[in-house]
Amino acid sequence: MTITELIHHFRPRGAAAELLRYRGGEVLIVGAAGTGKSRAALEKIHLVCLLTPKVRALVIRKTAVSLTASAIKTYESDVAVQALLDGTVTFFGGNRREPAQYRYSNGSSIALGGMDNPMKVMSTEYDIIFVQEATELEVDEWEALTTRLRNGVLSFQQLLADCNPQQPNHWLKQRCDAGKTHMLTSTHEDNPRYFHADRTMTPEGEAYMAKLDDLTGVRYLRLRKGIWAAAEGVIYEGWQDATHLVPRFEPPRDWTRLWAVDFGFIHPFVWQEWVIDPDGRLYLYREIYRTKRLVEDHARQIKELTRNTPRPRAIVADHDAEDRATLERHLGVGTIPANKTVSEGIQAVASRLKVNETGKPRLMIMKDACVERDHAQADARKPTCTAEEIGGYIWLDGRLKEQPLKENDDGCDAMRYTVAEMDLHGITRVRWA
Repeated sequence: MTITELIHHFRPRGAAAELLRYRGGEVLIVGAAGTGKSRAALEKIHLVCLLTPKVRALVIRKTAVSLTASAIKTYESDVAVQALLDGTVTFFGGNRREPAQYRYSNGSSIALGGMDNPMKVMSTEYDIIFVQEATELEVDEWEALTTRLRNGVLSFQQLLADCNPQQPNHWLKQRCDAGKTHMLTSTHEDNPRYFHADRTMTPEGEAYMAKLDDLTGVRYLRLRKGIWAAAEGVIYEGWQDATHLVPRFEPPRDWTRLWAVDFGFIHPFVWQEWVIDPDGRLYLYREIYRTKRLVEDHARQIKELTRNTPRPRAIVADHDAEDRATLERHLGVGTIPANKTVSEGIQAVASRLKVNETGKPRLMIMKDACVERDHAQADARKPTCTAEEIGGYIWLDGRLKEQPLKENDDGCDAMRYTVAEMDLHGITRVRWA
């Protein structure tokens, strides 16, 4: 018996390495252009097909023709070069009954297709599916693909996908925010083609990054910075999910608490509980972000949520006199009016978002800070927490940069009140009844 040795070199880093290890049902690797997302996904597909006989895999995009210049090119030129040369993998062009596919000598296969002509690929059951540029799909197409994962050859069945960021309220990001899909954020430093292991750029990386640096507006934010940006004129250009969204942790009881409130009923009511570490960094620990609920009901929920936590040193609130009075009455505590100076407040927040000499920003949001999901907001493709607002928080006129657009900004307003209280005139103590 002849044993063929197949040598293939791929050293994944960061999100790419995490993607190879992940075994959950749905996973999305997202990041700026050129971070190696598609390469990592195709390497995983190729690996499982090599190691396990009779695996059925599918690589799909919105249109079949778009695969030719993207996934197929990467697969043939970078991923399966040796396997195609020595016959471990052969290409089958498809016929009336079967889609085009790569066939492995152990009986595994990778079918190719597009959602514009799904009949051939959707009639088959798979172990693993890769959707390239998944933001092109509609949510019902994504859900239809999940029903095809039942071949049962692999020890796990997985729908994996990649994408560049789009608008912050895209259904795919909301699906990740809801915990249905696991999100991995890749960076340019993850890609060995453009960065060495010591994070210095390769010559090819220097040329590529220079091209990305020439982009402007929302394309620059999404393709260079990896931000889920809504449109031209995003206000907090320094925000990056990978940097500013941190794993949830229980803060020590001696860390200072600060609450911020922005009133709303049709628009979301926002209550935020911030904690301040000994170095003065702000962490959004917990928040209510909810429409169509009375202030008195919010007050009862706040009291229940904070029953066993230290009292805040200050509660900064929007200026609505009636809502403030109702909140104070039901909480049994006074509030102070927020410093609503918009320009100075935005500058103060932007300053805190910068990564300083410690390698960290001075403002971060804990993942899953929101205590419940407002499904009406989600169904309307609107933000369901402060973190979802930030990428779409834009200037009313992107050229003037004077006033923010007053839309989907309730959490950003409360965050601005918090930072203004911290950095523009300090913290005021409150007396509890």
